[in-house]
Amino acid sequence: MTQTIAPRVRTLVLLILAVAGALLAGAAPASAHAALTGSDPAQGAVVDTAPTRVSLTFSEPVAVGDDSVRVLDPKGERVDKGDPANPSGTTYSVPLVSGLPDGTYTVAYQVVSADSHPVAGAFTFSIGAPSETTVSVSAQASDDGLVGWLYGFGRYVSYAGFVVLAGGAAFVLACWAPGARVRAVQRLVVSGWLALTAATLGLLMLRGSYTTSGRVGDVFDLELLGDVLQTKTGAALVSRLLLLATAALFIAVLFGAYARTADAAPDHPGDGDGGEPDKRDLTFGLALGGTVVAAGLAASWAMSEHASQGLQAGVAMPVDVVHLLAVAAWLGGLTALLVALHRAPVETPVGHDAVRRFSRLAFGSVVTLAVTGVYQSWRQLGSWSAFTDTRYGQLLLAKIALVAVMVAVAFMSRRWTRRLADARGSAAAEEAERAEEEKQPAGTAPATASETSEAGKTEAGHDAVRAAQLARQRAATEAARQKRLRDADPNRFGLRRSVLAEAGVAVVLLAVTTVLTQTEPGRTEQDARAAAATSSSAPATGQGSGAVSLTMPFDTGGTNGKGVVSVDLDPAQAGDNALHVYVEGPDGTPVDVPEVKIALTLAAQDIGPLPVAPDRITTGHWSASGVQIPMAGDWKVEVTVRTSDIDQVTVSKNAQIG
Repeated sequence: MTQTIAPRVRTLVLLILAVAGALLAGAAPASAHAALTGSDPAQGAVVDTAPTRVSLTFSEPVAVGDDSVRVLDPKGERVDKGDPANPSGTTYSVPLVSGLPDGTYTVAYQVVSADSHPVAGAFTFSIGAPSETTVSVSAQASDDGLVGWLYGFGRYVSYAGFVVLAGGAAFVLACWAPGARVRAVQRLVVSGWLALTAATLGLLMLRGSYTTSGRVGDVFDLELLGDVLQTKTGAALVSRLLLLATAALFIAVLFGAYARTADAAPDHPGDGDGGEPDKRDLTFGLALGGTVVAAGLAASWAMSEHASQGLQAGVAMPVDVVHLLAVAAWLGGLTALLVALHRAPVETPVGHDAVRRFSRLAFGSVVTLAVTGVYQSWRQLGSWSAFTDTRYGQLLLAKIALVAVMVAVAFMSRRWTRRLADARGSAAAEEAERAEEEKQPAGTAPATASETSEAGKTEAGHDAVRAAQLARQRAATEAARQKRLRDADPNRFGLRRSVLAEAGVAVVLLAVTTVLTQTEPGRTEQDARAAAATSSSAPATGQGSGAVSLTMPFDTGGTNGKGVVSVDLDPAQAGDNALHVYVEGPDGTPVDVPEVKIALTLAAQDIGPLPVAPDRITTGHWSASGVQIPMAGDWKVEVTVRTSDIDQVTVSKNAQIG
């Protein structure tokens, strides 16, 4: 951090910028899911004459295949013909066979959104009048099972690997040149490269199953892999692998030729150059080449995910690249600093100058994250209400809180850095004293010439096992001496602890961000809700009006586990319904519980259970719009109420639908 800004003012600026720019300050570029915002015929509608085609409108362009949209008659037979067409914008349609009889038809779709996530769903419409149907569409999408979990884990590992790889290398080049000679730092950067490479290969293999069937056996289907290679996401993953091959060459030069030229005394590339043009040229070349490779790796996310679609894609993609580079410089550099503080040998300490240089780098990264994060937030949320009304906004608020904590801990690290700088004179004296101590012939200095000679004489009189034991003892003694010297400085020890706390928060922040990248954004979620509300509010021809209200007492057996849950279903007809859930305590006052889930089952037709996950509206009130009930009958409504982490109960009642 610069020295011209007053400490308290700079801390306040950092906190404000971090809170404002924490809108994706943890890992990957912003991403979003597509959502179905409309259809023709509408969900749950009853039309007088058979339509010639079914059209679906999504919140953004999607990728469709031959079987992406299926229309099934009441007997479960397909009545669509031909491949889905894209007549305009985000609308996709499939033609239907002619002469369709009256009855209830099911439309099932599975597409891939612009952020590379599969999106699946189903709804019904009726011709003439609703009827019974034998169609039962699975509620589990292809990304809900083991393959989906593995794919999500691979995304987390790939983000973390990139952050460690790019940030660790930047820390060595920009802040601490002697780090290129430290084995622990070398292992850290190489581990980042290995993690990113392995995760990319895994994502490439999982991609086909992830977007289609979700079956583990399809992971090794070469035909699916060939299809993946022809998609935008597959091309991005292959490009990432090619760039990683170039990154391997960069790492070899950084820890090879560059490490040999790095002077162990100064801790910055510009110190002690002594007019060595070759070293300056090598440093400049590595910095330029590394930036290009890192930007290319970051672009492999931006070009294949949501930044390439939607509002201002030409601006959003470079913004995402810059955002991810800033994240890597901040969190990856922080990780490298932590490793250096804990593992660097006492002969190559992390000086206070290196820590201050990283502080300035982190400050610049936070400023960059503020600007790019605000822009990304505007694209993904669209309104202030989305912060609290959508899951994406709630996760974003959690990220803001985590970044605020990180900045607060960073302020403590800065205080320890200042104390370390104030103690520079005493540290120099200790270094001189240690150098004097190492000149003495006693056994305090490791591996002197006299010790080598004496070891040779000892070896002549003892066997090889004894010599190996002595070598191990000397190594252990030297390691203990280095640790004792590192821990003897309270300022350095305090800095290590505060940086460790920062890194711990960063790990949680990265996990929250990975979940965020797989969550439907607030703007899309609100648009989908508005479309569903419009659809449900429009009266459907041929349907009667009415509602069903069910009241069920519950007792989970835990503390405050008793109450009453009420379920209202309107209009309680086959097709589209609005569902409201109310939870009250024994005294009749609304109460909140951690979770409420609904399941609908029509045992007579072997349909269900059809899960419904209502959204919390206010205290004690949950709601879900667009709940699809495929046919009339005596439906069993099951309500699961969870009042704590371990206390829950399921109660049920039957309701006549239609």
